[in-house]
Amino acid sequence: MLPRAHRMVDPQDFRQTFRQGTRAGNQILIVHARTDEERNDRLVGFVVPKREIKRATKRNRVKRQLRHLMRDRLDSIPEGGRIVVRASGKAFGCTSLELATHLDSALARAWKRWESQ
Repeated sequence: MLPRAHRMVDPQDFRQTFRQGTRAGNQILIVHARTDEERNDRLVGFVVPKREIKRATKRNRVKRQLRHLMRDRLDSIPEGGRIVVRASGKAFGCTSLELATHLDSALARAWKRWESQ
C-alpha cells in the first residue's frame, strides 16, 4: 500500500493540482501532475467518480489497485511532486498489469509536459 504520508487528502492540494498541473492520459486513466518547490514531500491522490463506477466496492477496488501501483513509483516522483490519478469506468475491468501500463505511460507524458513548461 501507499504510505499514509504520501496520500493527498487536502482538497486544496487536489484543486491546485487540477488547475495548475499538466494533464496526460488515455481512455483508462488521466494523470494531473505538478511540483511544489516549497515542499519536499511527494503526494498522490486518486479520483474514481461515482458517475463512472456506481458501486463503492468497485470504486474502492480500483483505488486499492492504483495505490499499490503508485507505491512502487514514488521514487520516480520529483521532490515536492503532486499527482492526482483519475480513473474512468473502464479501469474496473483492467488487470493490475494493464493498469500499470496505462499509469506508466500517462505519468511519463504528464511529467514531460510539466518539465517543458
